[in-house]
Amino acid sequence: MTHPTFILNGEARDTGTLGTLPLMDPATETEIAQIPKAGRAEAIEAARLAAEGFAEWSAVSPFERGKILRAAAAIMREQADAAAADMTREQGKPLAQARGEWMISADTLDWCAEEGRRTYGRLVPSRTENMTWAVHQRPVGPVAAFTPWNFPAFTVMQKLAPALAAGCSVVLKPAEETPMTAWRICRALLDAGLPPKAIGLIWGDPAEISDTLIKAPEIRKISLTGSIRVGRLLASAAGHELKKVTMELGGHAPVIVARDADLSQLVPLAAEWKFRNAGQVCVSPTRFLVEAPLYDDFVSGMAEAAGKITVGNGADPKTAMGPLTTPAQMTKVQELYDDAVSKGARVAAGGARIGNQGWFFAPTVLADMTADMRAMNEEPFGPLALVAKVEDIDAALAEANRMPVGLASYAFTGDSLTRHRIVSGIKAGMLGVNHFALAMPETPFGGVLDSGMGSEGGMEGIGAYLTPFLVTARES
Repeated sequence: MTHPTFILNGEARDTGTLGTLPLMDPATETEIAQIPKAGRAEAIEAARLAAEGFAEWSAVSPFERGKILRAAAAIMREQADAAAADMTREQGKPLAQARGEWMISADTLDWCAEEGRRTYGRLVPSRTENMTWAVHQRPVGPVAAFTPWNFPAFTVMQKLAPALAAGCSVVLKPAEETPMTAWRICRALLDAGLPPKAIGLIWGDPAEISDTLIKAPEIRKISLTGSIRVGRLLASAAGHELKKVTMELGGHAPVIVARDADLSQLVPLAAEWKFRNAGQVCVSPTRFLVEAPLYDDFVSGMAEAAGKITVGNGADPKTAMGPLTTPAQMTKVQELYDDAVSKGARVAAGGARIGNQGWFFAPTVLADMTADMRAMNEEPFGPLALVAKVEDIDAALAEANRMPVGLASYAFTGDSLTRHRIVSGIKAGMLGVNHFALAMPETPFGGVLDSGMGSEGGMEGIGAYLTPFLVTARES
């Protein structure tokens, strides 16, 4: 594993003004390396370089920008095995999941490279003779992007790919727990021919870096994937500076299981997607709201499926679920579990830490969940499947919409009228019917209410990094 360094002006920086940080392996609790820690000084320099990089990169035609981004995607695919091994070591997820994430990130870069060529403006019919009205699309300017540790490639690419395709420069601050994956992506972009000042990579003191970048006059847009708490802080600070924001924040995804759902298809899918990445997924199916006729069978089926999941070091090909990424996440999952059990939740499967080395928590199914339990109100972000019985679809929708968040939601039914009721009644940015896969390069990804502002992915994702420019001209 190559130790990650800052990247400023295309150059590696292996020292930081705030010293160093330990990079940890969550499966073994051992130190991988000491990495540099940045603060205000590096953020100021990165913002200045981004302004210079924006002037150069935005002047490159969308056609030529697309060539560079596609070349970077090709480099990424060549590095897939090594990148997956690094991601597994710093984040914990199984190798197959890490490789899949790396490859869909390359696909995202490819898709944005092509879509960036099609950031069309438009002509508007004029009310006056000899007058033309034209709307151009211009890149918004240098961007500060903040990404989390749960998907260290995909969340980075959800920001870098559309921003660069639109002609923006980017200062990227990945999570301190997973800088290696971001470093590999930035190196691939530079090796493909991206101007050195168009991308900067730093991490360190999150509060100091974010405060500096948001206040930096060179930065014109803020993009965050993170918690609601951090989103409120950054959005407030960006609003004070009158800067554009895209916020992809927390969720607590409900799964409505109608009485006609096919459990033979649902249960294997639910177990696979609930415990993917140890449940550390913002769109993870979490609150299973099951109509009474199927409730007992669903609980027993999920418990059986959870018990068959192989938990271990993600580097082992046999592993289906790795560790939680941070000790803080282990503590939170344990606290939510303890609270639920103390209030009457029934443990159908799992419910305990595995071993005494690494941050492993067993795939857990908690039945008889009620609205007064913390886990039904706070996103677990861990391997807790929460199952509650509902009497009908109206009760399921009421519980699904009770939370002040609305990112992902899911429904399983074979009845068209039930599907229509759920589609028209759910409060969320995304709904998967009879499946759990939502995040694709071609489609918008985002939430409503406290789950954020704006969308990533699809044409909406690139549009977030563009601003309209109206030109009216009288013909002589």
